[in-house]
Amino acid sequence: MLAETICSAVSVAGLGIAAITAYRKRFLSAARIAAYSLVPIGLVMTGAVEWLVDTAFSPVAWAGFGVLGAAWLLFLSTRAVERRRGGRKVTTGGAEPGAVAPAASSPSRAVTAKPQTGVTPAGDDFSDIEAILKKHGI
Repeated sequence: MLAETICSAVSVAGLGIAAITAYRKRFLSAARIAAYSLVPIGLVMTGAVEWLVDTAFSPVAWAGFGVLGAAWLLFLSTRAVERRRGGRKVTTGGAEPGAVAPAASSPSRAVTAKPQTGVTPAGDDFSDIEAILKKHGI
């Protein structure tokens, strides 16, 4: 009840200041002051002030704010870890992320891999990529 009385007094005072401003022929400023002064009484009439007072003195509401804060901190920390990793995913078992048989051992993967030689065939698909990289000095 005290909060509603204070808000009403602030609104009445603001409207008084708006009336004085309008008397001085500063109508735009008077309209702006009147708009600001009507906000507290509007909040009282909608019940927002009563809700705010009930929330401010409620331990359950403060616990809820604490839970929301913890969730926010968890979200931020996971985002920070994700940025630090560079967006790469952690895989288990030593397999490549796109491996067909992720449980395959290292020797079996090595047998199926092509040997790396310094010479590339003339019709290789990567020749255009190599040209782009050489162009940029990489």
